[in-house]
Amino acid sequence: AIFAFCLNAKSVTVWKDVPGVLNADPRYFENASLLDQLSYEEAIELSYYGASVIHPKTLQPLQRKEIPLYVKSFLNPKQTGTKIAKNLKLSPNIPCYILREHQVLISVSSLDFSYIVEENISHIFKLLHLHKMKVHLIQNSAISFSVCIENNFDTLEALLLELKAKYKVSVEKGVNVFTLRHHNQQAIDEIEKNKRVLLKQITPKTVQILTLPKKSWVLNTLIIHKSLVKNNPDFIYNSLG
Repeated sequence: AIFAFCLNAKSVTVWKDVPGVLNADPRYFENASLLDQLSYEEAIELSYYGASVIHPKTLQPLQRKEIPLYVKSFLNPKQTGTKIAKNLKLSPNIPCYILREHQVLISVSSLDFSYIVEENISHIFKLLHLHKMKVHLIQNSAISFSVCIENNFDTLEALLLELKAKYKVSVEKGVNVFTLRHHNQQAIDEIEKNKRVLLKQITPKTVQILTLPKKSWVLNTLIIHKSLVKNNPDFIYNSLG
């Protein structure tokens, strides 16, 4: 991309083992479809949410000089592949699916039911930065703040210890984050089927859904119940009675 920028190239072609940019990762989603074209902005959006498209740093110099980028398959070099360029509308206009696995959802609330304000959020983000957490989604209300993170450096327990010193904290591990670009209701229903939805954010072009598989949900519930029985022998009697 840098050479193309310096040489004022007419186009750049990236050769991969897939037919081009797909609307979903075929390892996780059946019937992934080829995208014929999309804009630089759309490619960057998809990459930001976790799609294996093209790294934004590759697109930046091309975008500056409006140099088209083609993604093609070296297995079938005669196929047209995908074109990424300025002001291109997504074609075909279909939902794009992205999945991030093994995420952690942390929900923080005040100990005294006071508002979660800018000072609290600043403190939480300082701790997230300190413990090298990658943030993928945030949501706040009057008295709570939720953040979905990726624990790449195995510093989660240290982070939780510091958060619990000042806030009430709940944690969900093993969370899947589904991102849909150009979504419709059918696509959302497919993602939510047979899953426990923990959190959902919707904008006109993007929806993010945090889920737990039902199997994990049942397992977590059984672990909780086992703990209750161990610590309270009358639990079963009281529950049944």
